[in-house]
Amino acid sequence: MRLAILGSSFNPVHLGHLFLADAVLSELHYDRVVLIPAYRSPFKLEAPGMEDSARNRLEMAAASIAGDPRLTVDDCEIRREGVSYTVDTIADIIRRYAPDGKPGFIIGDDLAADFPQWNKSNEILDMADIIIARRLHSGALTVPYPCTQITNNVIEISSGMVREKIASNAAWRYLVPAAARVIIESRGLYGLSPRPAESPAGSLILRVEEAARENMSLERFLHSRNTALMAWDMCRRLSASRESARCPAYKLDPELGYLAGIAHDLGKQLSDKDILRLAKSDVTASQRGFSRLEKEKPSLLHGRASAVLLRERFNVHNEDVLEAAALHTLGGKDMGPLAKVVYIADKMEVSREKIDPAVRKLVYTENDLDRIFVMALEQTISWLRAKKFKMSQESINLLEKMRRSSG
Repeated sequence: MRLAILGSSFNPVHLGHLFLADAVLSELHYDRVVLIPAYRSPFKLEAPGMEDSARNRLEMAAASIAGDPRLTVDDCEIRREGVSYTVDTIADIIRRYAPDGKPGFIIGDDLAADFPQWNKSNEILDMADIIIARRLHSGALTVPYPCTQITNNVIEISSGMVREKIASNAAWRYLVPAAARVIIESRGLYGLSPRPAESPAGSLILRVEEAARENMSLERFLHSRNTALMAWDMCRRLSASRESARCPAYKLDPELGYLAGIAHDLGKQLSDKDILRLAKSDVTASQRGFSRLEKEKPSLLHGRASAVLLRERFNVHNEDVLEAAALHTLGGKDMGPLAKVVYIADKMEVSREKIDPAVRKLVYTENDLDRIFVMALEQTISWLRAKKFKMSQESINLLEKMRRSSG
């Protein structure tokens, strides 16, 4: 996968940011742009409140790209805290995302002249392809380093402009994505008087994603969206792969993969009592029952609770989606392809630490879904054993069955 990186304060995210990401995707044909909000930018050391606003800025960026698999948000700089330097961020993205070739790194033409003075700029040039976007100038620039200059239209919006307009009660609401506007209004950011947020309308995926963002912790929501993205990617790639004696052709709908991925942890935040109550309503409960470990630790049933929430609150009755949400924790006998995809994505998505990069790479290179599934299952069981957690006999039996069938 070809990645480009767009870092900014995103204070707040505005339409210019997203238009620029779209322009890079369209003109240079990258597969995805990673938006990275700074914790504290070395270019804005005097800017007040950057640290205090970090989580709001991160959440606005995440909410603003809902339903667009070409964009993602990464919180690496906010997790690191302190001043974030580009060289460290690019190295981190390469390590975790394993992109095809060098990632693109997008800078505005207002920063282009000073780039050689950036911290370890030569190392940045070794790791990434510099993309210069128009912010101030309409013509090409002459710079002393290799780069690609895109011909995007200059969108005369800045985060500072948006903040000033909010503070002065001027028109601002359609300079930012609707989801960011709702957060600004509901939380009273940038000096605005808070008022209740309006319930956003949209497609099923957008409604489920909004529910996930509102009800989960921010970390859990980012995990769920990363799971949805990986499920989308796997469904699209495996469906396009050619059938062979070793690797069958899979009929996997990327949108169903995304829906199951974004919804798989809807029940995670609930109490054990509520999880158990919902799981008892799972349509497969009478056939599958609950294992001894699930009875001892009801939180393991949160996937089945998520499936019930999908069915009851969002009127989702697609059996593949419900199975994928229900079985993503421990797996299950005779899992369908979509359930295997979501299980894999949940265990291997990019925010998961200590994942073997070679195993994660299989998601984007291996055409045999069962082989990827066995690797994910083996890695999960090895991690649980290392932590000396109680093991699910169902998961162990499933691994043995999959090994026999693939051997």
